[in-house]
Order: sequence, then C-alpha cells, then structure tokens
Amino acid sequence: MSDAGLPSGWEVRHSNSKNLPYFFNASSKESRWEPPEGTDVDKLKAYMAQNTRKPEGKIHAAHLLIKHRDSRRPGSWKEPTITRTKEEAIEILKGHERRIKSGEISLGGLAQTESDCSSARKNGDLGIFGKGEMQKEFEEVAFALEPGQVSGVVDTASGVHLIQRLE
Repeated sequence: MSDAGLPSGWEVRHSNSKNLPYFFNASSKESRWEPPEGTDVDKLKAYMAQNTRKPEGKIHAAHLLIKHRDSRRPGSWKEPTITRTKEEAIEILKGHERRIKSGEISLGGLAQTESDCSSARKNGDLGIFGKGEMQKEFEEVAFALEPGQVSGVVDTASGVHLIQRLE
C-alpha cells in the first residue's frame, strides 16, 4: 500500500486536460477516475489534502445543470433532445435546491443522476478553474461563494445551474 493508500502499482496523476487527479497503474497501463479496488479511502483523502494545491486565484467547484429547449445545446447524456421550457427547468432545479439545502442529499449525489452535464459522472465536479474560464454569470456566482456554500438558481446560455464551491 502506497502513502496515498492505493494498492501496489497504482499512483495518483494529474490530468492537464481536465485539471483533475486520476489513478494510473504503470504495469497494466490502466488509468481511471475512480480509486482502484483495495484503496484505503481515508489514507487517500489525507494524501490528496496534503498533495493537491489549487493555484492562486482559482477555485474548485461543482454544479448541477438542468438544460431547457432554449439552452445553447438542448441535449444531454440523459436526453438527446430536451423539450422542457426554461420555467420548467427552473422549477426542477428549485426542487433539487430544496432537497440539497434540507440536507436530504448532497449536490454531488444529486448531480450523478439529475445533471444534464457530462460532469454528472464526477458528482458534478468541474475541477479547478480561474476567472475567464467559465461563462460570466456562472463565474461571478462561483467566485462569490464561500467554500461549501451552494448557490441559488444561476441562469446561463447552457441552462440553469446550482453551484457549490468546493474550495
């Protein structure tokens, strides 16, 4: 077992394209986003907290996106063609917001099944980003949040979002 709590042969690497850590096995050449079987999760969390530093001026956030028929790309991994109105998307998102803020479920847990963004498979995690890398409306809200805080409804060309600042 490594210092990171990973099984023998596995290491943590960093994806430059996604700006996220991933797991790599040098002998099998396997790479994956999820920790491999046999990982000591508590040890991995401690390792990641010590060895992952976000660059100055950047934040780490996740989101839950609900698209509508007027979104710039009205389709998703869940639905090839989205026909709901913007008002319907906002009502769906407000329902999700109530569940998150009541403590019933986390934004990440809900994003896995309900988000129209491909980041759903990563609990809505968008990684670390700086100013000028996201849509203006999204960025303004994300940077104004405190770590752990969840926004209200944020409207962008992509659809409507709930944003959680992770760090």
